[in-house]
This record gives sequence, C-alpha cells and structure tokens, in this order.
Amino acid sequence: MRIDVVTIFPEVFPGPLGVGVLGRARERGILDLRVWDLRDFTADRHRSVDDIPYGGGAGMVMKPEPFVLASEAIRASHRGEAPAILLTSPQGRLLTQARARAFAARPHLVVLCGRYEGVDERVAELLGAEEISIGDYVLPGGEVAAMVLIEVVGRLLPGAVGDAESVARDSFSGDLLDYPQYTRPAEFRGRAVPEVLLSGHHEAIRRWRAREALRRTLLRRPEMIDEARLDDEAREFLRQLRQGGA
Repeated sequence: MRIDVVTIFPEVFPGPLGVGVLGRARERGILDLRVWDLRDFTADRHRSVDDIPYGGGAGMVMKPEPFVLASEAIRASHRGEAPAILLTSPQGRLLTQARARAFAARPHLVVLCGRYEGVDERVAELLGAEEISIGDYVLPGGEVAAMVLIEVVGRLLPGAVGDAESVARDSFSGDLLDYPQYTRPAEFRGRAVPEVLLSGHHEAIRRWRAREALRRTLLRRPEMIDEARLDDEAREFLRQLRQGGA
C-alpha cells in the first residue's frame, strides 16, 4: 500500500510510524509512506495556507487551493488506481476497525491533515474526500489523527504483523472487546492468573475467554452488545452475566 500525507508540519513524520510494526512494514516494502509539505503548493511569498472565514468568526480556515493542488500532484506521481482521499476532521465519520479494514483493502490512500478552525468545504467537494474523525474531541491539528489512521490501517496489511491470528483476535475485529490477557509470572503481588489458564484444558480456556470477552464488553461498551452476532453459547453466557450483575 502507498499512503501520502499532506501536512504543514512534514517534520513530525514518520514519528511513531518509523518504529515497531509500521517501521518494519516500511522497511519490507509493505507500506510506502510519503509526506508532502502543503506550503509547497502555495503561490504567495508568505506561503499562506489559511485565511479569515467568510461570514466572520474566530480563527482561520485552511484554503482550498493548496490541498487541491497537492492532491493533483500526488495523483500525477502515481499511475495506479485513483487513491481514496481522507481528510482528518472532528466533523468526520468515526474511524472504526471495520472502516480501517475497508481502507486497508485499497492500494493507495491520501491523508489530508486539517488544522485551525477547519478546511474550506470545497476541498472535500472537489476531491471527493471522505472526512475521518478518531474520536469526539478536538486536537490542535490532524497530524496525530493521521498517524492513528495510518497505524490502524497499516497493521492490517498482509505481512505487517508476524502473527496474523493475533490481528484477527483483536478487540473490535469481531463484535466484542478482547478477553483479559496474562503472562508470566503466575502470581504477582498477590494477584494470580486465573487457574483455568494454567489448566491446559483447551475447551475450558476457550469458554472462559468467550465469557470474559462478553463480561468486559457488557461492563465497558454495553452498546456493542446490541449489535453483536452472538451464538447460542454466547447468549447463555450473557443471560448468566446479566442475572449475576456481570
């Protein structure tokens, strides 16, 4: 996959994208990350990327010309399939694991980093950009959001994570949060690993994990339960948990 990032702060990249899973994916050619300075697509001597909002109001709005010109330059530099263009914005649709999987299936993404009071509406209209939010809060700019998006999508690329099964078991990869995880030592400061995990009884372990995933989801993200696809065993676990107060 190729991902192009357009930002007024190119120096912050690759940041965390240069280490760990994403760093190795880049080294192995699984992920091609390219960063573009938005100011390179301005025409005035001050390299201005923002201006006062029409209609008045506080703050500044990012101008349409630099984003459009940058996106056109990116498209001209890559002869493959037209990229999906994503614009970081608190007004965007929430990034979810399901949407990340859809993005990971695309060969080319362009991520535009918003900032200030927002981006001129014509950018999304002219480029067919999809606005993406990473949560219901406001960041000073879209660079951190872009990194989150790239990390979430990049680790889903085939070969990015050595153990593909671990990706498939992640929270949100199914319909529920993940079950609790433990490792050595078996006891630490009076806290012991649940006995079932030490038993070697694979079916008992599977049932415990299924039940605990339900328990955790019910306690922390109960709204997910309503949309979860539960089998008969899970529905019985859920009934027991609700009767016992989880």
